[in-house]
Amino acid sequence: MKRLAIFIALLALSTASFAQKKKGKSGSTPMLTHEDSLSYAFGLSVMENAKSAGFENLSDELIMQAILDSKAGKSKLEKDKATGIINSEVRKNAQKKNEMNKKRGEDFLIENGKKAGVQTTPTGLQYKSNVEGQGIMPDRNDKVTVHYHGTTIDGVVFDSSVDRGKPATFGLNQVIPGWTEGLQLMKEGSKYTFYIPQGLAYGSRAQGKIEAFSTLIFEVELIKVEKVD
Repeated sequence: MKRLAIFIALLALSTASFAQKKKGKSGSTPMLTHEDSLSYAFGLSVMENAKSAGFENLSDELIMQAILDSKAGKSKLEKDKATGIINSEVRKNAQKKNEMNKKRGEDFLIENGKKAGVQTTPTGLQYKSNVEGQGIMPDRNDKVTVHYHGTTIDGVVFDSSVDRGKPATFGLNQVIPGWTEGLQLMKEGSKYTFYIPQGLAYGSRAQGKIEAFSTLIFEVELIKVEKVD
């Protein structure tokens, strides 16, 4: 949240002269120098951060007025108050996003649980057997070697050993609860699809492309089980 406020302050410093040059002119200003490109890059960075924080209805006119006021030393809001307003809105937008992710995941699992072949465990984990293997089954303390392909319910790929072309090996008690539970249902050679509720995945923790409170889908092949005494 503080980073967004810092970006806005930097934008005020780097684009005020650009705004002055634009007065009375039409069309785009060409980027002829390194400073031009840097100024434009700051603008892009600020707006991308604003969009990612959920700011959708900002006034271009007031943003530009704030830049000019800051440059002239005539800001209408004290810095701390401005930062507080931004941070409050970021928190509000994040809460809305979190609630939306939870609801979308819950709705997805309700409909998905009705599909043929999908089973739901008491914890809420859903799974579908695509291929049943004939090997041994792991316990939660065992090591496993798997191939997997992970996506969000929107189909966004966030991690894939399949794409990397190299299976992963790990302790079954070292991964998210949905994996620990799900892999214990499989035999070596099996291929399952896991539909993991956010509470059995990363919950409130965002992880790269995975937003907080996201329901996840994994295609998993259990290649090998290494028993640990």
